[in-house]
Amino acid sequence: MILLAITPGLGFEPLRWRAVLHAGVDGFLIREPSLSARRLLEAARWCQDAAPGLALWVAGRLDVALAAGCGVHAPEAYPDLAPGLGGLSRPLHEEAQWADRRGADQLLVSPVFASPGKGAPWELSRFHAFLDTLPPAGPSLLALGGVTPDNAAALAHPRLGGLAAIRPFWEREPRRVVEAFREAQELRRGGGAPGV
Repeated sequence: MILLAITPGLGFEPLRWRAVLHAGVDGFLIREPSLSARRLLEAARWCQDAAPGLALWVAGRLDVALAAGCGVHAPEAYPDLAPGLGGLSRPLHEEAQWADRRGADQLLVSPVFASPGKGAPWELSRFHAFLDTLPPAGPSLLALGGVTPDNAAALAHPRLGGLAAIRPFWEREPRRVVEAFREAQELRRGGGAPGV
């Protein structure tokens, strides 16, 4: 299961970013709208040097993603992108968006749980019912919004590719958060309840 850490929008902080990059996450999404294109590109290249091989995404800046050779997360109001420009991640806030966004490489389904300023959550029954309707192949689907190690096991579904989060990685010790997410994942596979 993929663990995607998303930056908190507080600017480029190398020491904090390094701790998250080296905590055992599988991907890293730079969501820093206040950074200039030049500073964002520097941050992306720094991440690539600090964690080679880690899946890297830049939110809202195709120019930076292309220059850095990483994926772009195209937010809600972003125009459609031509295929073949590199990795494409999109948000998915409702079922009706699936038809237009199923060609992306990654979809962040959000908010799954209540999350400050993010609108009404999907809730588990709706989320699982939606996943049940999807074909087995297609974009990697990651749950985002209020996701913590405490509720991660409840999200388990064969079509779910992973979890994405902001606050858990930045408000606690990142390595312990990754361990707690992985433990919740293993306990769910074993049929137990998470003890995190």
